[in-house]
Amino acid sequence: MLLLSTSSLHWYGIHRIFDFAKKSGFDWLDISLNSVQHDLWDEDYLKYLSDSFDLPILSITAPSKGMNEKKVDKIVQIAGKVKAQVLNFSPPHFSDKNTNWYSRYLLKVKRDTHLSISIQNVDPKFIFFIIPEYKNTALVEIKKLTGETTLDVSALDSSSGYDILKAQKLLWSSLKNIFLSDKHGTQHGVLPGGAGGWISYLPLESFFYKLKTSGYNGFITIKVKPSELWAGNEDRVVQNLEFARGYYEKHFLHYK
Repeated sequence: MLLLSTSSLHWYGIHRIFDFAKKSGFDWLDISLNSVQHDLWDEDYLKYLSDSFDLPILSITAPSKGMNEKKVDKIVQIAGKVKAQVLNFSPPHFSDKNTNWYSRYLLKVKRDTHLSISIQNVDPKFIFFIIPEYKNTALVEIKKLTGETTLDVSALDSSSGYDILKAQKLLWSSLKNIFLSDKHGTQHGVLPGGAGGWISYLPLESFFYKLKTSGYNGFITIKVKPSELWAGNEDRVVQNLEFARGYYEKHFLHYK
């Protein structure tokens, strides 16, 4: 199942994002919550848009920092309204003073709701080159918290000893969602498949082969930088979204 992350069109309003997704042939969405787009937190409005465009919301991604138990409850409330199946959470940000929402509360939510509470890997960045921006980010750590994971292929750091093929093998039994993009040099969140005419940095075709032959039946979510879609140019946005969808269909959906 191919989803589009709303973060790929971050600077547009949510109504416009639904419209772009529909025009470019996407059937499902991942709602990526943040602190500036208040409409994303309005479950009634999201349900209205989902029904109006006939675009189900199957996944919700929590903000990457500033989380607490109250926000977790709000996300669960949104999920219940729109009937989302997977909730994606990042490990705690270094600025989160209380991390009980992560270490304890997510497990309670999983038991009480039976939702997939999926922990995603994050780009290992450091504050002042010393302090890790996120805590407990090792793949083995995110896998064991709830037993469900989301793999952001563009956020993997080669210095960790894992490329996307090794990460897929390690996380296999726990994978619920895959955030799909590419890398080009030091650029992350690039359109998969060399849409800009450059050579793909990640072994995405081999990755798709492994997923397909292993019987992966979870979500795959296009998550790229808005600049990659040429946000601000409607025709190019639709064209690039169609390219990303076509790449997925060629290398995964119709792979033989």
